[in-house]
Amino acid sequence: MRGTCLRRLYGAVIVKNDEVISTGYAGAPRGRKNCSDVGTCIRIDLNIPRGERYELCRSVHAEANAIISASREQMLGSSLYLVGTEVSTGELIKNSCSCSMCKRLIINAGIETVYIRDTRDDYRMISVRDWIEEDDSLKGDYGY
Repeated sequence: MRGTCLRRLYGAVIVKNDEVISTGYAGAPRGRKNCSDVGTCIRIDLNIPRGERYELCRSVHAEANAIISASREQMLGSSLYLVGTEVSTGELIKNSCSCSMCKRLIINAGIETVYIRDTRDDYRMISVRDWIEEDDSLKGDYGY
């Protein structure tokens, strides 16, 4: 809920051996104004679909913020938990997933498993090995 995006609030927690290693949420880089401070989101203004044109987003994604706040040694073999909420409705985002850039960061960080919350009671478990073996960057697919 600490996210500062006007579109979607995401949070991530990295856990290893039942210990929280790091947390992150979507927000502007340190020292820059957040969308919630500016009062506008360029992706909303341009009606950009979910999963596209992240280079226009002011925010650093939750997964990226969690990863940059921990050492790789701590993250090797860890799990990342991800949840997103629609700002307009307050509902959990179903079928969300890390964007292609965050997938690459997760792979290089040595994280082993990603758990994504779809509903209050339903989670998906993704083996990061699947993202390596099923390389979606070779297909040119947009979104997640």
